[in-house]
Order: sequence, then structure tokens, then C-alpha cells
Amino acid sequence: MRYVVGYSANARGGDAVNLAVALARRQGAALDLVMVMPQDSPYNGVYPPVAGFGDILAKQVSDWLDEGLALVPNDVPAQAHIRRGESEAEALIAAAEELGAVLLVIGASSTGLFRRFTVGSVASALLHASTVPVVLAPSGYSRTKPITRLTCALGSRAGAEDVLRTGIAMARRRELPLRLVSLVALGPGDSDATIADAEAHLRAVAEASQGVDPDDLTNLDIDVVVGHGRTIEDAVDALSWKKGEILLIGSSRLAQNNSIFLGATANRILRALPVPMIVVPRNYVPLSDALFQTTALPVVAPKTPEAPQ
Repeated sequence: MRYVVGYSANARGGDAVNLAVALARRQGAALDLVMVMPQDSPYNGVYPPVAGFGDILAKQVSDWLDEGLALVPNDVPAQAHIRRGESEAEALIAAAEELGAVLLVIGASSTGLFRRFTVGSVASALLHASTVPVVLAPSGYSRTKPITRLTCALGSRAGAEDVLRTGIAMARRRELPLRLVSLVALGPGDSDATIADAEAHLRAVAEASQGVDPDDLTNLDIDVVVGHGRTIEDAVDALSWKKGEILLIGSSRLAQNNSIFLGATANRILRALPVPMIVVPRNYVPLSDALFQTTALPVVAPKTPEAPQ
């Protein structure tokens, strides 16, 4: 199994590497650090290309990737790649598809609420176009120990069952406890009945999913929780979050099939969320179990960047 890390030579790049290591250690995955160089274009800052400029830039990018690889512990296989593209997001998606990655990990900006999350231009583009799940690391994420729990946020609209199936598959493969969460904003006139409705919805979704494949729920620890507050942000804050936890959320119904679109509610969750987030494409189908076997994973050596493509 492979995870692509959209690496940048700054704090966000380090956050992404740390989270990717934590995820990889839970499942014995290998990491592919990817940096994108701009293509020669009349719209670039230097055109026509100055003699030797491309080589100088490639050398600098290679040095940055060496620094990124140095952040990866020896027990996690990793290699680096340099890609060329007019769009960094498109190049990262293409790399993930080419390398057969099951996750694309990036760091978020640090200007959000409590310096947790802000979606920058590259992350925004990925969240509108990626065909593989995108993982967002909060600012300052330093934990590299294995992930401890998976929380799956389920809304009341169509598609919740698909998100839950993905959550069950991820939790089972990683032997993680699974928490099912619904978030309720209690406005004027709302009552405890709203919370009860959310709990009933969560249990109905869980029961519906059990008919898909009973083996998926064997020995799986599932908890059902409703978070509520005056706003969605307050509801997120009201939940207890473990160290090493990660949140799984689905794409908006506005997303095209097999692509991601972050809806308004997900954006509000993101602004208040204290843990990393995985966003899965609409109608996403997890790869077969055969592709998730972690035995005999080859050790990648040496940890040196590939030439730009």
C-alpha cells in the first residue's frame, strides 16, 4: 500500500509527513513524497527559460525532498518524486493515480480558528478534483505514533451509507475502534428531540450498513455519538477527541462521481476540528482487500528523489 505526500519545504510539508508516517505505521504502508516543478510556459516568471535555470531549480527541489525524506523514520519505507505540471494539484492527483496510492496527504494552512485548519489554493483544488481520498494535516501536527481511532461523520442526506462502508473498511483493515458521529446545531426552537432524531438516524445508517457484509463488523468496536451545540463549530468542540484520532467525512452531493467536493457543513467542521481529516470522493469504492495486504512490504532504498517527469 502506498500513500502520496504532497510535500512542500515549509511547516505544512512537515505536518503532512508526520501524519503520513502515523497512518503508514498503522498499516505498514510506504510513502511517496512528491514535489511539483512548474512547466516551461510563456506565463511563467522566466520565459524563455534561462540557460541552466531548470537544472538549478531541479537541484533545489531535490535538496528539499532530501530534507523531507530525512523526516521519515527508518521503519517506514519512503521514496521521493519530482513532477512537472502547470497545476500542482493536478500533478499530485496524477502522481497518486500513477503510483497506485490509496491516500493523498497534504498539510493545511495555519491561519484558521485556533491555528487548526485553513484550506489554501492547492488544498482547495484537490478537494474539488481528487479521485482518491485526501488527508488534511492540521497546522503543527507533530504526532508520528500510529493512529488510535477513526471517527466517521455521517449526515442525514443520501450517501451516508457509502461513507460508513468506507469507514468500516478503513477501521477493520487498521484494527481501529470506529466512532459514528452526527453533529447537530441547536438553533432557536430546537429541543432534545432534534438530538434524538440524530441518534436514530445514526443507528439506522449503521443497521443498514450491516446488511452489506456482516464479516466487516466482526470484532469491530463501534460507538455512536451525537455532538450538539449552538453552531456546528460548537458541536465539534463539544466532542471528546483522542490523541492520534482522525475524522472521515464524505463529499458534498454536488461532487461528480469519483471526485471530491467539500460542502458548506464540512468546511465549518474543518475550521473547528482539532484532529486530521480524511475526505473521500463521492461514490468512492475502497480497493479490494487483496491490495491492502501488509505482509512482505518491500523496503525502498535508497531514499533519494526521482528525476522530474
